[in-house]
Amino acid sequence: MAIFKGSGVAIVTPMKDNLDVNYDKLEELVNFHIDNGTDAIIICGTTGESATLSMEEHRKTIKSCVEFAKGRIPVVAGTGSNNTRIAIRHAKEAEEDGADAALIVTPYYNKTTQAGLINHYSMIADETKLPIILYNVPSRTGTNIAPETVATLFKTKSNIVGLKEATGNMAQASKTMALCDGKLELYSGEDGLVVPLMSIGAIGVISVIANIAPKKTHEMVTNYLNGKCDEALKTQFESLNLVDALFSEVNPIPVKKALNLMGKNVGPLRPPLCEMSDDKAKVLEQAMKDYGLL
Repeated sequence: MAIFKGSGVAIVTPMKDNLDVNYDKLEELVNFHIDNGTDAIIICGTTGESATLSMEEHRKTIKSCVEFAKGRIPVVAGTGSNNTRIAIRHAKEAEEDGADAALIVTPYYNKTTQAGLINHYSMIADETKLPIILYNVPSRTGTNIAPETVATLFKTKSNIVGLKEATGNMAQASKTMALCDGKLELYSGEDGLVVPLMSIGAIGVISVIANIAPKKTHEMVTNYLNGKCDEALKTQFESLNLVDALFSEVNPIPVKKALNLMGKNVGPLRPPLCEMSDDKAKVLEQAMKDYGLL
């Protein structure tokens, strides 16, 4: 059984003005998503500024999200690290605190070889019973998981079940699915490629745009899964200008700006991230108006 099918939101981590995590606001956001059809919460991922959370904050944020969700939808915990021992610790803590699955990004900065990736993920998989979604985003990490590596991990570790595909490379994604006999739980990590990836077997998206348009994102994926491909494609096309605006600066700079424009008051970004430039913020605001969000 899949961890989830549909729209999983890569949720932001709201901050207070003093840059402490705003747990009260996080609870509001979780309820907002559940009320608007989001199918899973992905907490402490890239969009959640996990790189600037302390070990203690990381655990508390995941644990709090689980408590706020109250079992209504799955919570997928971002537990990746470029230190295998830390990634294992994150995964074990997330399991102890009730997360439903782990999203584990490839090692970054120190990087590794394909053999190193197999070793890294295998070691983590051996230390947790959580279902694991691999996260391949080489534009962030400088490391690409080859299709053969994904297939090896999928076929040798029973709890490695999925892949968040954010390479933008459809040919690579197709080969990965073929090597996994079409059984891999594939999630789009690119908001502009959800429908194309579903055409080769993806079952959902781990989405940034879902932060501000949860209902439409859920409906797009659900429509495709239910055979309403034309309707899904129409929604995909309509979202493209907004997706471009949401990635005109480093994620999550624009999406936090968008949420604040909507009155969600998710607060500032932690350095080294900074506020969005005025010219791109104006483009984002117009794209939100065109999409019916403002």
